[in-house]
Amino acid sequence: MSTYQDHVVAHVVGATVLGHFVFDEALHLVLDINFVWTIFVDGEMLLRHERLALSELGLGDEERAALEAEFDALHAGEAGAAQLSLTRRAPQGCTIREVELYADGGRRRLIVRGESSGLGVETDVSTGEISVADLAG
Repeated sequence: MSTYQDHVVAHVVGATVLGHFVFDEALHLVLDINFVWTIFVDGEMLLRHERLALSELGLGDEERAALEAEFDALHAGEAGAAQLSLTRRAPQGCTIREVELYADGGRRRLIVRGESSGLGVETDVSTGEISVADLAG
């Protein structure tokens, strides 16, 4: 990891991932600290306050409002599968304890280990593809 990636990871350790969504060749993790951790297909990262992150996505008013409503539902613990259409709820117990990043050519693998669960993220720079899998503790 680069120095900046290490810096971002240091800020997210201890936060809980509430949900996530993929947009514009990046994975966006909604954190319980009202920030969005963005992981780009090439492994670069950003950490932004939720409202700033939403404004930087360049969404239309309706899409932004829908995402804001889903963020609010995630924070309130009211986000059932039927209520989420743009985001996916993170597994229970995804309080970030450790983050690992691996690179192999144009492919990246990021492991977010939580207290009792985690997320596995795989990306491919050549295709822009991002896949996210829930991991058991």
